[in-house]
Amino acid sequence: MSSLPPFIAPARFDDPAAALTQLRRIYDASVSHLRDALQRFVGGETLAQHVRACYPFVRVHTDTVARADSRLSYGFVAGPGTYETTLTRPDLFGDYYFEQFRLLLQNHHVSLEIGTSHQPIPVHFSLAENDHLEGSLDANRRLLMRDMFDLPDLSSMDDGIANGTHESRPGEAQPLSLFTAQRVDYSLHRLRHYTGTAPEHFQNFVLFTNYQFYIDEFVRLGHETMTSSEGDYTAFVEPGNVITRRSGLPMRPGDDLGSPPPRLPQMPAYHLMRADRGGITMVNIGVGPANAKTITDHIAVLRPHAWIMLGHCAGLHTTQQLGDYVLAHGYVREDHVLDEDLPLWVPLPPLAEVQLALEAAVADITQLKGRELKRIMRTGTVASTDNRNWELLPQRTPERRFSQSRAIALDMESATIAANGFRFRVPYGTLLCVSDKPLHGEIKLPGMANHFYRERVDQHLRIGIRAIELLRQGGVDQLHSRKLRSFAEVAFQ
Repeated sequence: MSSLPPFIAPARFDDPAAALTQLRRIYDASVSHLRDALQRFVGGETLAQHVRACYPFVRVHTDTVARADSRLSYGFVAGPGTYETTLTRPDLFGDYYFEQFRLLLQNHHVSLEIGTSHQPIPVHFSLAENDHLEGSLDANRRLLMRDMFDLPDLSSMDDGIANGTHESRPGEAQPLSLFTAQRVDYSLHRLRHYTGTAPEHFQNFVLFTNYQFYIDEFVRLGHETMTSSEGDYTAFVEPGNVITRRSGLPMRPGDDLGSPPPRLPQMPAYHLMRADRGGITMVNIGVGPANAKTITDHIAVLRPHAWIMLGHCAGLHTTQQLGDYVLAHGYVREDHVLDEDLPLWVPLPPLAEVQLALEAAVADITQLKGRELKRIMRTGTVASTDNRNWELLPQRTPERRFSQSRAIALDMESATIAANGFRFRVPYGTLLCVSDKPLHGEIKLPGMANHFYRERVDQHLRIGIRAIELLRQGGVDQLHSRKLRSFAEVAFQ
């Protein structure tokens, strides 16, 4: 027997705003129930029974394959049947949910059902952003929490839907979204831990880098942007949720709660924010494919419009010069971190919208055209490895593989970021800068490397920002490519 919040019966809706209101009502009641009980528990009260509250869900049923004609790659179910998913954090995902509801109603002309699911909300995920309990509970009380509340259940948050391996049981509804509510909540908590910033600050366009130099320049540009009273960017957020508002804009409640952390988190994130969340988030993922997979596993639940890798690479061709750019149109995956989730035989297609934006951005920022542009930017295959000391392998081994694959550059993160973009249906792209040529005896040297970084980082970063501006101007409806969607796809973007 459990203590439950007042039951809110499932109801049908033909209006996305009304459906969203019902979703908020159910979620708020559930979270309030958990928070109240947890507050009493932390205060030392002995609870009489197990406390439980469940996520809201949305369900849609259609008996026909017919749907409204749409050029979008999402917003409709695959065929006749019943589809549903649990939902969380309408305060964060409200606009996103409204759009998914609107598209389902428009494309299928059937009602949406909003109700309370049977999937419990883990008590950890009911905590507000600035709630901290670790110092309030001794070891015995923390152990007792297992008896009094539901804890995260890994069996309900795997990536089978995204991987295409999920199979609904007989009589069970088919998935409507790539992620269950508990999987989303889990990633939101991981983002706080890894990036040092709240999920609320993340923007819909994400830049990844593997060098702190890029972050230093992004921070400089962010603060410089905030000194202007004009422009679409409204705030700049740094780790510790330190918020700088644009000149002339008032502070908001909670702005004063941020403080610089005593040490940077593992993958610090910085956010150049817009009111429509169409700004730019930049994350220093550090070195290696494990980090690249970890952070994209979690950012994916925010459903960004695109993510782009900006970093340094080893140039593999004699004709390349230090400082040249590499626009990836294919990937050799020797990172090994996604082999079980996305088999190596799955191709990672280049996405025309992202490729064109990156190429145009290079031309805009460098002011080069035609042959001169091609002289400093080469399009080709990028190989990503999990062996940082690949140069120490018997030399015929890597040379032969690079030659057979036609790879023109090597790094440790780009293929992972592209593969997870493909896996999670997030448009992706890669623009790298050649920083050394180990196969040809050109390696980074003290002094020379620092000069190279100072010279190229500013330009490379401005190219990435310009590419995002072009993607935004082109419209996100055109960005979400059908190349990323299967023939039996979930409806949510």
